Amino acid sequence: MPPLTRWFIKTSFIYLALALVVGLLVEIQSTFKLAALGGLFPVYIHLFVFGWITQLIFGVGFWMFPKYTNEKPRGSEALGWWTYALLNLGLLLRAVVEPIHSTNPTPISGWTLVVSAVIQFFAGLTFVVNTWGRIKEK
Repeated sequence: MPPLTRWFIKTSFIYLALALVVGLLVEIQSTFKLAALGGLFPVYIHLFVFGWITQLIFGVGFWMFPKYTNEKPRGSEALGWWTYALLNLGLLLRAVVEPIHSTNPTPISGWTLVVSAVIQFFAGLTFVVNTWGRIKEK
Protein backbone atom coordinates (compact mmCIF):
# COMPACT_ATOMS: atom_id res chain seq x y z
CA MET A 1 0.00 0.00 0.00
CA PRO A 2 1.51 3.36 -1.00
CA PRO A 3 2.37 5.85 1.76
CA LEU A 4 -0.11 8.41 0.39
CA THR A 5 -2.91 5.85 0.61
CA ARG A 6 -1.98 5.06 4.21
CA TRP A 7 -2.09 8.78 5.04
CA PHE A 8 -5.49 9.19 3.39
CA ILE A 9 -6.96 6.15 5.15
CA LYS A 10 -5.52 6.83 8.61
CA THR A 11 -6.59 10.46 8.38
CA SER A 12 -10.08 9.34 7.34
CA PHE A 13 -10.31 7.21 10.50
CA ILE A 14 -9.34 10.22 12.62
CA TYR A 15 -12.06 12.27 10.94
CA LEU A 16 -14.58 9.47 11.53
CA ALA A 17 -13.80 9.55 15.26
CA LEU A 18 -14.01 13.37 15.30
CA ALA A 19 -17.30 13.29 13.38
CA LEU A 20 -18.78 10.88 15.90
CA VAL A 21 -17.71 13.09 18.81
CA VAL A 22 -19.10 16.22 17.11
CA GLY A 23 -22.31 14.32 16.30
CA LEU A 24 -22.64 13.49 19.99
CA LEU A 25 -22.10 17.16 20.87
CA VAL A 26 -24.78 18.15 18.34
CA GLU A 27 -27.25 15.80 20.05
CA ILE A 28 -26.30 17.10 23.50
CA GLN A 29 -26.74 20.67 22.24
CA SER A 30 -30.11 19.82 20.75
CA THR A 31 -31.33 18.07 23.89
CA PHE A 32 -30.16 20.70 26.37
CA LYS A 33 -30.51 23.76 24.09
CA LEU A 34 -26.89 24.84 24.53
CA ALA A 35 -26.35 27.88 22.32
CA ALA A 36 -22.59 27.82 22.90
CA LEU A 37 -22.37 24.70 20.73
CA GLY A 38 -24.25 26.25 17.82
CA GLY A 39 -22.96 25.73 14.32
CA LEU A 40 -21.65 22.24 14.94
CA PHE A 41 -24.07 20.40 12.65
CA PRO A 42 -22.37 21.61 9.43
CA VAL A 43 -19.02 20.71 10.99
CA TYR A 44 -20.35 17.21 11.74
CA ILE A 45 -21.51 16.78 8.13
CA HIS A 46 -18.22 18.03 6.68
CA LEU A 47 -16.10 15.86 8.98
CA PHE A 48 -18.21 12.85 8.11
CA VAL A 49 -18.60 13.37 4.35
CA PHE A 50 -15.33 15.04 3.38
CA GLY A 51 -13.13 13.93 6.26
CA TRP A 52 -14.12 10.29 6.41
CA ILE A 53 -15.95 9.20 3.26
CA THR A 54 -14.26 11.36 0.62
CA GLN A 55 -10.81 10.93 2.12
CA LEU A 56 -11.26 7.15 2.28
CA ILE A 57 -12.43 7.06 -1.35
CA PHE A 58 -9.52 9.21 -2.51
CA GLY A 59 -6.99 7.03 -0.69
CA VAL A 60 -8.36 3.73 -1.93
CA GLY A 61 -8.83 5.18 -5.42
CA PHE A 62 -5.19 6.30 -5.55
CA TRP A 63 -4.15 2.78 -4.59
CA MET A 64 -6.59 0.51 -6.41
CA PHE A 65 -7.48 2.17 -9.72
CA PRO A 66 -5.81 0.67 -12.81
CA LYS A 67 -2.23 1.67 -13.60
CA TYR A 68 -1.66 4.91 -15.45
CA THR A 69 1.63 3.69 -16.95
CA ASN A 70 4.29 1.24 -15.85
CA GLU A 71 6.60 4.17 -15.03
CA LYS A 72 3.92 6.10 -13.13
CA PRO A 73 1.35 3.52 -12.05
CA ARG A 74 -0.61 5.98 -9.89
CA GLY A 75 -0.20 9.09 -12.00
CA SER A 76 1.49 12.02 -10.33
CA GLU A 77 2.34 11.30 -6.72
CA ALA A 78 2.96 15.03 -6.19
CA LEU A 79 -0.58 15.79 -7.39
CA GLY A 80 -1.84 13.10 -5.01
CA TRP A 81 -0.13 14.85 -2.10
CA TRP A 82 -1.58 18.18 -3.25
CA THR A 83 -5.01 16.56 -3.18
CA TYR A 84 -4.40 15.35 0.37
CA ALA A 85 -3.11 18.74 1.55
CA LEU A 86 -5.90 20.75 -0.09
CA LEU A 87 -8.66 18.46 1.15
CA ASN A 88 -7.43 18.62 4.73
CA LEU A 89 -6.61 22.34 4.70
CA GLY A 90 -10.08 23.19 3.38
CA LEU A 91 -11.77 20.84 5.81
CA LEU A 92 -9.89 22.03 8.90
CA LEU A 93 -10.44 25.67 7.96
CA ARG A 94 -14.17 25.02 7.64
CA ALA A 95 -14.32 23.03 10.90
CA VAL A 96 -12.73 25.90 12.83
CA VAL A 97 -14.55 28.83 11.19
CA GLU A 98 -18.07 27.37 10.80
CA PRO A 99 -18.99 27.51 14.53
CA ILE A 100 -17.46 30.99 14.83
CA HIS A 101 -19.43 32.23 11.83
CA SER A 102 -22.60 30.63 13.16
CA THR A 103 -22.43 32.45 16.49
CA ASN A 104 -20.79 35.70 15.35
CA PRO A 105 -21.01 36.15 11.57
CA THR A 106 -18.58 38.65 10.08
CA PRO A 107 -17.50 39.30 6.50
CA ILE A 108 -14.09 37.79 7.29
CA SER A 109 -15.55 34.54 8.63
CA GLY A 110 -17.97 34.40 5.69
CA TRP A 111 -15.19 34.83 3.16
CA THR A 112 -13.04 32.32 5.03
CA LEU A 113 -15.80 29.75 4.53
CA VAL A 114 -15.84 30.60 0.83
CA VAL A 115 -12.06 30.14 0.67
CA SER A 116 -12.35 26.78 2.46
CA ALA A 117 -14.95 25.65 -0.10
CA VAL A 118 -12.71 26.75 -2.99
CA ILE A 119 -9.77 24.86 -1.47
CA GLN A 120 -11.91 21.72 -1.18
CA PHE A 121 -13.09 22.20 -4.78
CA PHE A 122 -9.47 22.23 -5.93
CA ALA A 123 -8.80 19.09 -3.89
CA GLY A 124 -11.56 17.34 -5.82
CA LEU A 125 -10.29 18.75 -9.09
CA THR A 126 -6.72 17.58 -8.48
CA PHE A 127 -8.02 14.10 -7.65
CA VAL A 128 -10.02 13.97 -10.89
CA VAL A 129 -7.11 15.29 -12.98
CA ASN A 130 -4.75 12.74 -11.43
CA THR A 131 -7.18 9.82 -11.73
CA TRP A 132 -8.91 10.48 -15.08
CA GLY A 133 -6.16 8.89 -17.18
CA ARG A 134 -6.36 5.69 -15.14
CA ILE A 135 -9.94 5.05 -16.24
CA LYS A 136 -9.61 3.38 -19.62
CA GLU A 137 -10.81 0.40 -21.59
CA LYS A 138 -8.85 -2.84 -21.48
